[in-house]
Amino acid sequence: MVAQQQGKFTVGDYLAERLAQVGVRHHFVVPGDYNLILLDKLQAHPELKEVGCANELNCSLAAEGYARANGISACVVTYSVGALSAFNGTGSAYAENLPLVLISGSPNTNDPSQYHILHHTLGHPDYTYQYEMAKKITCCAVAIPRAIDAPRLIDRALRAAILARKPCYIEIPTNLAGATCVRPGPISAITDPVTSDKNALEAAAKCAAEYLDGKLKPVILVGPKAGRAGSEKELIEFAEAMGCAVALQPAAKGMFPEDHKQFVGIFWGQVSSDAADAMVHWADAMICVGAVFNDYSTVGWTAVPNIPLMTVDMDHVTFPGAHFSRVRMCEFLSHLATQVTFNDSTMIEYKRLKPDPPHVHTAEREEPLSRKEISRQVQEMLTDKTSLFVDTGDSWFNGIQLKLPPGAKFEIEMQWGHIGWSIPAAFGYALRHPDRHTIVLVGDGSFQVTAQEVSQMVRFKVPITIMLINNRGYTIEVEIHDGSYNKIKNWDYAMLVEAFNSTDGHAKGLLANTAGELADAIKVAESHKEGPTLIECTIDQDDCSKELITWGHYVAAANARPPRNMSVQE
Repeated sequence: MVAQQQGKFTVGDYLAERLAQVGVRHHFVVPGDYNLILLDKLQAHPELKEVGCANELNCSLAAEGYARANGISACVVTYSVGALSAFNGTGSAYAENLPLVLISGSPNTNDPSQYHILHHTLGHPDYTYQYEMAKKITCCAVAIPRAIDAPRLIDRALRAAILARKPCYIEIPTNLAGATCVRPGPISAITDPVTSDKNALEAAAKCAAEYLDGKLKPVILVGPKAGRAGSEKELIEFAEAMGCAVALQPAAKGMFPEDHKQFVGIFWGQVSSDAADAMVHWADAMICVGAVFNDYSTVGWTAVPNIPLMTVDMDHVTFPGAHFSRVRMCEFLSHLATQVTFNDSTMIEYKRLKPDPPHVHTAEREEPLSRKEISRQVQEMLTDKTSLFVDTGDSWFNGIQLKLPPGAKFEIEMQWGHIGWSIPAAFGYALRHPDRHTIVLVGDGSFQVTAQEVSQMVRFKVPITIMLINNRGYTIEVEIHDGSYNKIKNWDYAMLVEAFNSTDGHAKGLLANTAGELADAIKVAESHKEGPTLIECTIDQDDCSKELITWGHYVAAANARPPRNMSVQE
């Protein structure tokens, strides 16, 4: 439906219509005088709902979370003081392969040529700096100089974001948002997908057959790009055709069913789950589907597979000595499923190595709360309607150890690793999926970075359950490199959340010091539907997972490597 079918049609209307056409239903905003006319235009579109955020960092991270749920999102901020803050969440979207549309108002088009010094700027009349910066963290950045250029540039940016699964940037001067503009053409010009090149697809499949020929112990390693490419269905089809073991990188948890007979755990080097580490190192062929090998996923570069890899990326496939561009992951996996030979040797070996289910201790009601008891009770909360967000820190490791029931979703921001990401991201996600129960595992240090966005959960009555683990500090940093800077001021978190209620909110803040108090608080949270519930879980400062301790030691060692061109003595 085209906004304002009768009367003047503007640049702002054009952008609003295109956002609605690509599937955006909520756009996240912080108003500023350079974007106010644009906000009016977006607000007027009947298919768009404006969501105000507490600040631009939270706004961009809320949009990042919405993109996880919806496939694309929009964040609208003002020039410089707004956009530079929103660049953080935009960087997350780039690192995590999410199409976020960052939209910024900008100065009046007459000001640069008149050398005016404007507020919200660096104090000189060159106003291209924000656009130049945006180029580094988006797949496409456009600054609209004239209304006549708006359709072409807006369409270019949106198509680039959709195809690349990366953020784009659109800059609209304050005096152009209401300028007259033509109406948009067919949306297919933006949304039509690029399919695989047939010849490249066939050649890549032939190379895959050669790579697998003679291999006795193939293993599939799934990374986070598999989910971003929308390849979960094709991945299962391919895995079942192969018959081999399937291990997941930690950032890919939830992208392959954990109850599937071929699932062998999370491969995370020395902190792997089940027998994933043994299976990966036993393999003589490794099919990496959307894998990302960085210092965190390889535990400080100590867990990089040591055999030649077959790498399936979102839009290309690589083998030892060969590369094939314009081969889409979904199409390649589906095609390869019809070509491969069934080989379940790794599953036979896994049955010998598979660990017995761990004995889970249930704490008495009066026992002081512990990390393990929190995990045990959170495990019981998970259903097919759960979306679990785990923030940077020990929540990563605790979340990875949980068993996801069929249908449960898992969200982690492991490439960007911004502490506090989960609070605004979960808010954005939950607006798109009100049918799901969103649970957040977050530490006290992380929560302090983005706590303001809980007020928006209150405002929009979003029933998110926040499990805040209060151990009075940045535990993940302690395990990498300790110092007094890792100690933080303690807050009364339960009271803070209720302060956001003012006179019209319904958030609940609960404190749990014992196992019984946590069980009671969870019952309250599960029945509360009128807003968020935060459960402050107090544990000992030294109560963290052994996996975090091990991982922290190796990452610290990687960080401490001396420069290659300098001797240790120097």
